[in-house]
Parts: sequence; structure tokens; C-alpha cells
Amino acid sequence: MHLRDVELGDVDAYVRMRCDPVMMAELGGPRPRDGIEEKVRSDVRDAASGTAWIKMIVPSDDRPDAVAGTVSLWSHDRDGALLSEIGWMVLPEFQGRGLGKRAVRKLLKMAREEDRWGLVHAFPAVTNAPSNGICRSLGFRFAEEREVVFAGRTLRSNHWIIDPAADLIGKVR
Repeated sequence: MHLRDVELGDVDAYVRMRCDPVMMAELGGPRPRDGIEEKVRSDVRDAASGTAWIKMIVPSDDRPDAVAGTVSLWSHDRDGALLSEIGWMVLPEFQGRGLGKRAVRKLLKMAREEDRWGLVHAFPAVTNAPSNGICRSLGFRFAEEREVVFAGRTLRSNHWIIDPAADLIGKVR
């Protein structure tokens, strides 16, 4: 498994992740198809400029065109404070293989190696057992249950925090 920057050709993967009711069940439901190309262009710009790390999860070097999902790390204002947030999505046919956990661990390891992003926050839905399990198993500390707004929708989420320099558990393959 390796991570690569998002590319303009990743529109189909974005549609599969963001416009599918199953994929978006924990995030308030599917996003409309309109605007996905602009979202990809915006993410490509952010990745190229370094303002965000937006990585595609490639499960096998044997099939570099196959994408299993995405993992991203970015900074933004939340409740008047700048914070770094990580988020991830794994397509259904790749779930249950540990790819999400490995991708999150790998991105956090990069953050530690570059001494960038500081404390990293994650906000999986309270009902998203796999994502909460990733947080727990990698050394995130549970802070609180809270409401967060994602794409204009209010969601009940668990707030997890990790210091990649001190708290990251496990090795990256």
C-alpha cells in the first residue's frame, strides 16, 4: 500500500466515495454529483501548494490505477482556533483489510517526520465503529462527544486528538 497525491484523474474515485449513500451514511448522506470536478481541482491545488495533504490510497504497486480511498490532513478554523484535522474514506470493496488504518498511520508518521501539523484531531461519527477503532488503535486520545458541521450538515461525532510526535502507536509498512 502506498499514498499518492490526488490527481485530476481521480474524479471517478471521488464520485464513488462522496456521491454514494453507503459511503456517506456516517457523513450525513451523499453529496450531489454536480461540483465533484471542482472539488477534485481544488484538492489538487491544495495538495500541490502543500496547504493540505490529500492522498489517494493505492492498495498495490501492481495496480497503480486502483484506488482504495483517500486520507487527508489539513488545517482550518474550528470554534475560533486553528486546528489540524485528519479524515479518511475507504471504498467498500477495500474495507476490512486494514488499509484505512495503515493509511492514517502512514500520514501521521509523515507529519511526525516533517514536524508539521502539531496536534491532529479526528471527528468520526459516534456510530462509525471502524473509524473510531482506527483512532483508538493508533493512540488517539478521546476528548469528547460533540456536534460538528460537515458539508453543511450537523453530525454527532467523537473528537479524538493525537500528537504524532509522541502518541503514534505501531509501525508503518
